[in-house]
Amino acid sequence: MKISFNWLKNYLDFDLTPERTSEILTDTGLEIEGLHKFEEVTGGLDGVVVGKVLSCESHPDADRLKVTQVNLGKETVQIVCGAPNIGKEQKVLVATVGTNLYPNDGDAFKIKKAKIRGVESSGMICAEDELGIGNSHEGILILPNEVPLGTKASAYYQLYEDYQLEIGLTPNRCDAMGHIGVARDIKAFLNFHQNQNLTLKLPESNISSIENKGQDNISIKIEDSELCPRYIGALLDNVKIQPSPKWLQNRLKSIGLDPINNVVDVTNFIMYEYGTPMHAFDRKHLKDEVVIKKAEKGTPFITLDGVERTLNGEELMITSNGKNLCIAGVYGGLDSGVSESTTSIFLESAIFDATSVRKTSKAHALQTDASFRFERGVDPSFTSDAMNRAISLIQEISGAKLTMKPVVVDELNEVEKNISFSLEFLNDRLGTSLKLDEVISILENLDFICKYDLDNNIQVIAPQYRIDVNRPEDILEEVLRIYGFNKVELPKKWNISFPVEDTKNTENLQRTIAEWFVSNGFSEVMNNSLRRNDLTDGEIQSVEILNPLSKELQTMRKSLYFGLLENLAYNQNRQQQEQRLFEFGKSYQLANQQYIETRELAFAVFGKTDELSWQNATKTLNFFNLKQICEGLISKLGLKARIEEGGNSQGFFERSYQYTLGKQILIEFGQASSSYCKKAGIKSKAFIALCNWDHLLKFSNSNTTFKELPKTFFVRRDFSLVIDAKLEYAAIEKLGYSINKKLLKNMSLFDVYEGDKLPKGKKSYAVSFLFQDDNETLKDEVVDAIMSQIRKKLEEELGAELRA
Repeated sequence: MKISFNWLKNYLDFDLTPERTSEILTDTGLEIEGLHKFEEVTGGLDGVVVGKVLSCESHPDADRLKVTQVNLGKETVQIVCGAPNIGKEQKVLVATVGTNLYPNDGDAFKIKKAKIRGVESSGMICAEDELGIGNSHEGILILPNEVPLGTKASAYYQLYEDYQLEIGLTPNRCDAMGHIGVARDIKAFLNFHQNQNLTLKLPESNISSIENKGQDNISIKIEDSELCPRYIGALLDNVKIQPSPKWLQNRLKSIGLDPINNVVDVTNFIMYEYGTPMHAFDRKHLKDEVVIKKAEKGTPFITLDGVERTLNGEELMITSNGKNLCIAGVYGGLDSGVSESTTSIFLESAIFDATSVRKTSKAHALQTDASFRFERGVDPSFTSDAMNRAISLIQEISGAKLTMKPVVVDELNEVEKNISFSLEFLNDRLGTSLKLDEVISILENLDFICKYDLDNNIQVIAPQYRIDVNRPEDILEEVLRIYGFNKVELPKKWNISFPVEDTKNTENLQRTIAEWFVSNGFSEVMNNSLRRNDLTDGEIQSVEILNPLSKELQTMRKSLYFGLLENLAYNQNRQQQEQRLFEFGKSYQLANQQYIETRELAFAVFGKTDELSWQNATKTLNFFNLKQICEGLISKLGLKARIEEGGNSQGFFERSYQYTLGKQILIEFGQASSSYCKKAGIKSKAFIALCNWDHLLKFSNSNTTFKELPKTFFVRRDFSLVIDAKLEYAAIEKLGYSINKKLLKNMSLFDVYEGDKLPKGKKSYAVSFLFQDDNETLKDEVVDAIMSQIRKKLEEELGAELRA
């Protein structure tokens, strides 16, 4: 947001340089991101002075050039000039040697001493377009004879100079969206630190008496007082639309606004003075009633920029007799604005709901100065002041007559905000030793009403324009920003509590795992944690955003699952056949009225491996490719987890499996739900794993230890088992390890057969068993005894038979 330094001085009598003012505002929380000099004419006509032509002779070698002698007051110089209207005894404007000129057309250039057709020339007699003060190039500027020699051009034209302060305004400081609000902070700072007694000089409004009383009135009706709690309207007639006076144009130019006409310029001026947006309607487009109501869905509406927009039904509209005139708080309609033919206007000053304006602005991609302010909240006390000020200025500069005094429709419920805290609480939180009178001084200079008792308990009433101040911590911030962040001394002794979790190791481990995924051909993705609420089965509670910026960002993600599905679909639509993706992030859920935040790791495989080649046949990535990565991850983290069928409680998979440790689920994985894949636009099978990163971190073995390699050999035995077709391999593995976990080092399934050679409802598993004793070579009879126990258990508990 841009602020004029000179403009600030209208409201506060202070003696500071622009640079010091910038420092003070930054200290108070209004960070100055840029300080720029503003000049009505670029360059300020520096080096251009009034001269008198003493002689004007023809150039010896050029018919169209003249050689002149020009008196500049302190010296006389020779200048070669080609203007057709140059003549003796004229008063002219001369750009002296070394002057930089910024013409309207073309690039800037510097005046140098030169020879023109062999004749020396020391300067330039200027036309108005060469100086940047007009468009004429028919000849040089000729001034009245009474203008003194040597007068600076900047003084002659009384050029306006100013400094533009660019503020990086934070969303909470809606009170500083106008010059008055910014001046208020300077006042508080100077009164506290320099013991001054400055007061704000608020604008006076001198409204002439109402004319044509009762002959022209407009009624105002608000249909939705939550979206528009206050609306003020007034009528002015005999308005003459013309350029604004120079002072008003300069005010607007100094903050980067282009003057348009006197009425529009006044509404813009008021917006940057009070921080209150206003709008002026051409009276001829209004009937006898103005109604503020929601739009009808699907209605076309042409805005001031000439673009036709389709209304979605959520916009608040200013209407008259069924005709939409303006998107409230955002943008005016093409047929409602002030034009050169306008003679009567309807002025609007209102309060519109911040959330409604933000949604409308976002939906139609209309970011305006008005929406910027309404989205943050405007000072309710200034709506009437802004209206009266606007009427006064329009009457002053256009000769307009007030035909309908301001009509106020007010449904605003202004609640007094009482906040209590103690001096001890303040100093303890801020690390200061402020006295009671210092705190009271700061707050009263910020327009807070204060009461206190002998025990240093303080009760304050926050001003209505401080929408962001609602709790004791907000009051502390107000005190600190005026007292000075830089004045808080660092304590000589620090008491620090270290978290139990070693953040550095956690970050290092995440980085290590990310690098491991990349080394396995995966690409990392990062999705927004805000998303739309469409891919859901309705059973899982999401964390909803109270005031979402758009429908695409209305809930917190409850899993990384949906983001990965969308990534797969996006890449699939761009002819990416093989995809291996992973993501670290947080998920958010609501369960039993408690918000749950979980760190997750998710990864997915999809598509076909290996491009067409004479060496390799193309293969499709499948469940077992995903399982291989899961096992590799568990091994990388130093875990020994068991695999079992998953619960698939959230319906993310066609069928899921999970790795568990104790009662904690580490990873759930499987083929992604076909219905969710269809919603995302995925045309073939996708396989996804969801990891609870918090659990993996908890159990991961970060301290790697080494043990001596075994000196004995493995002993292998195989079983070919005929089992029930519904029996899972996990049951066989669980039973095998239960017999002798010390000597049985590994079990693996190396063949599966289902065919006509087996009875119906049966299948065959070929399972290998690896045995090893770390201390001595195993004897066959020991291994055979264990295998006999395993066989017996398989037959008794699982109904397995050895296949011949």
